[in-house]
Amino acid sequence: MDKLKINVVGAGLAGCEAAWQAAQRGAHVRLYEMKPEKKIPAHSSEDFCELCCSNSFRAEGLSNAIGLLKEELRAMGSLIMKCADATRVPAGGALAVDRDAFPKMVTEHIKNHPNIEIIEKEVTSLDFSESTVIASGPLTSEPLAEAIAEFFGGDGLHFFDAAAPIVSAESIDMTKAYFASRYGKGTPDYINCPMSEEEYEAFYRELISAQTVEMKDFENNVFEGCMPVEIMASRGRDTLLFGPLKPVGLPDPKTGKTPYAVVQLRKDNAESSMYNLVGFQTHLKFPEQRRVFGMIPGLENAEFVRYGVMHRNTYIDSPRHLTAAFEAKKRKGLFFAGQMTGVEGYIESCSSGFVAGINAVREEPYIFDPKTAIGSLAHYISNQTVVDFQPMNVNFGIFPPLEFTGKKPKKADRKEMYSQRALEIIKNTEFYINKEEENL
Repeated sequence: MDKLKINVVGAGLAGCEAAWQAAQRGAHVRLYEMKPEKKIPAHSSEDFCELCCSNSFRAEGLSNAIGLLKEELRAMGSLIMKCADATRVPAGGALAVDRDAFPKMVTEHIKNHPNIEIIEKEVTSLDFSESTVIASGPLTSEPLAEAIAEFFGGDGLHFFDAAAPIVSAESIDMTKAYFASRYGKGTPDYINCPMSEEEYEAFYRELISAQTVEMKDFENNVFEGCMPVEIMASRGRDTLLFGPLKPVGLPDPKTGKTPYAVVQLRKDNAESSMYNLVGFQTHLKFPEQRRVFGMIPGLENAEFVRYGVMHRNTYIDSPRHLTAAFEAKKRKGLFFAGQMTGVEGYIESCSSGFVAGINAVREEPYIFDPKTAIGSLAHYISNQTVVDFQPMNVNFGIFPPLEFTGKKPKKADRKEMYSQRALEIIKNTEFYINKEEENL
């Protein structure tokens, strides 16, 4: 009997997860990836799952929704989580991965799977007869983006996000900077650059007046979660002090006092040779980045391994067009996954790829319970009551509320209750894999 054949377009986090899940269930998967034949400006590697922005997969633990989502995916045999855990680098209470080792490991697993066929070709249409997952990402090439917009009636939407600059570790002046994690949580993996009020004032003035790359009118719809630091600063003098430059919980060991502002740098690879500026996504011109960010104490002579860049992201109006299985309402067997569906973030993209991948090989779609993290995202992007649909990170606010009897638990306890409820549901699904049984 011939194997079921499915197509997956795009070898990012969503596409690789979708391809893996379908292949693990016996399907023959044709994975289309336009690299190395064609690249966009944000691409620098030929590996799959290239991390064009941060190397952080955000917080761990069950007191937050993104930590819960990771645990759910781990429990169901996610390839992305397996590789992320294997290539993690120290990042306090967060999961960060080695920028080079992570995509290489995913690529190796995908290329060595006997049920996955790699086709290095740009896809420019949706003309597939088999079940297909479109996971071409927020950086979808123009021809395919146009085909998707035409399929959905021309109402495709665009937004732009930005990547933070990376500096070499050896160029950071550690006589001014210091290692610490906020409130001492986890290991002290972040490099912190303290600022006095006078230093912050000077930095702020130069930042809001620095030259940016010229943007076209249609490029001005910037997603809040990836707000360039200069745009954030333009909203008010103190905005950064409550955002990426928040000093609370980071006393300077040299003085014992809390600085007026703190710029944090996070390790970008296992060798600790590169650090990225946390929250410093930017659209500044390259010389301006060197000049303005060089005003940060400790970064006066910083060597920029990569400057911050902005690139176009594309997403569709999913509540109008997709089901909670990430399947197109107007064509059975056509699925979409990744950030183009309106899930925002690496792990959220992986989650959508997981759902699309398992459903691409099923006769009837499996809809995850919205009380789970993976299900809450699927229901959010398919919720037709959402009027102004915007990309969304997983958060407990999109979960169905908890049910209590008696006194309402404390907020911290409620988060744990959300997580325990979700994990119990996952354990009772057909996708749950005991650690002893897992075989990637």
